[in-house]
Amino acid sequence: MNFVLIVIGIWVVVIGAWWILTSAFKSADSGKIRDRLLGTNRPVRPKKGSRTVAPLLAEEDKTTGRVVLQIMARFQLQDRLKTMIEQAGLKWKPARLIHMCLSLFLGGFAVGWLFLPSRYQPLALLPGLAFSCLPVLYVTRKRASRLRKFEEQFPESLEFVARSMRAGHAFSVSLEMLHREFQEPLAGEFRRAFEEHNLGLPLETALQKLAQRVPSLDVHFFVSAVLLQKRTGGNLAEILDKLAYVIRERFKLRGKIRAISAHGRMTGMALSSIPCAVAAMMFVTNPDYVTFFVREEVGNYMALGAVGLQIIGYGIIKKIVTIEV
Repeated sequence: MNFVLIVIGIWVVVIGAWWILTSAFKSADSGKIRDRLLGTNRPVRPKKGSRTVAPLLAEEDKTTGRVVLQIMARFQLQDRLKTMIEQAGLKWKPARLIHMCLSLFLGGFAVGWLFLPSRYQPLALLPGLAFSCLPVLYVTRKRASRLRKFEEQFPESLEFVARSMRAGHAFSVSLEMLHREFQEPLAGEFRRAFEEHNLGLPLETALQKLAQRVPSLDVHFFVSAVLLQKRTGGNLAEILDKLAYVIRERFKLRGKIRAISAHGRMTGMALSSIPCAVAAMMFVTNPDYVTFFVREEVGNYMALGAVGLQIIGYGIIKKIVTIEV
């Protein structure tokens, strides 16, 4: 019965916090309604028989999450979060990501506050911080997976462009054919580059924006090769074939390095998991011995030092076995 009451209390806290945040973030809407009722900000009505012209570019809605947008603008986070979300292939807004982080922080803090003893209730910030990082970790993993899939498709796309150019197609037409022959995410990125160029943007600028959206060394090589060929001339199809060959060789070398360093990575994982496994076994077999690290102040310092040294050791091992190609 107590567990049910605790669960209900957690949900009430989370829903109440979400309602408070939502009402605070949408406080700007009440000002709009008041202006309309008082007639201080009357919208201009179109004349009878005239057509309303939609704007060419869709403007960003800045009324939703206005407080969050102001905070992000102050710390210059909006552009970074927007770029990261765009590279992950998600349709979210930066304000939505911040709202999710705040909601999960409140939920984790409530869980820690209810389940931890009264002496350690200030430590409820730790599960709150851990929960708040989950949306950012999800976006980061989606971004890494999308970029890795793009890099896997990229050499084949370069060979396709080279073959289409040998068949007599122009370079811009080859870009258009890419989004019909390949899958996402490569198809979407090249379709966007072609549409930007087709709407009047110079090809150099469209390719440079492609390199900004896809932060990959291979894409930068491709853009540099195309721009250099546009200025100095040369056989672009042959250049793309050689670039695709170099990228494939880099993939092979990366695979060999991962196979060689697999032993070191497994050793690091084993050394990092052994203390946790031993602590769990001791908690089952001899709880009084383990609770010393929780009850006593000296034990708290010892446990904190052990965790810190464990993190430092794992970071050193990871630094040793990680070889950039």
